[in-house]
Amino acid sequence: MSGSPDDERLEELRQKKMEQLQDRAEGGQGDEAQEAAQQQAEAQKNALLRQYLTDDARKRLNTVKMSKPQFGEQVERQVVTLARSGRIQGKIDDDKMKQLLKELQPDSKSFDIQRR
Repeated sequence: MSGSPDDERLEELRQKKMEQLQDRAEGGQGDEAQEAAQQQAEAQKNALLRQYLTDDARKRLNTVKMSKPQFGEQVERQVVTLARSGRIQGKIDDDKMKQLLKELQPDSKSFDIQRR
């Protein structure tokens, strides 16, 4: 990461959360620890999305998630993967989000209707 104060604070919070999860796991609370781990993963995903998406791109992604939840989750996973691999330069704006959505959208079947 870039080493900014926000990144350092986020890393501190992650470390504290991991310690809490380990303490719970040692205490025999497997289900709660698993649920907490899922919540932490969701929080990390949301933090990455906030970091790499502009407001307009986040709005567009939320709209897609409301209409097509599975497709929206796929797009989120793709953005997170790109962010973690370091292939995102700057932020993804609305135009880049549109392009990404077109690339990830499954090919729709087209029908040619001929009238006689």
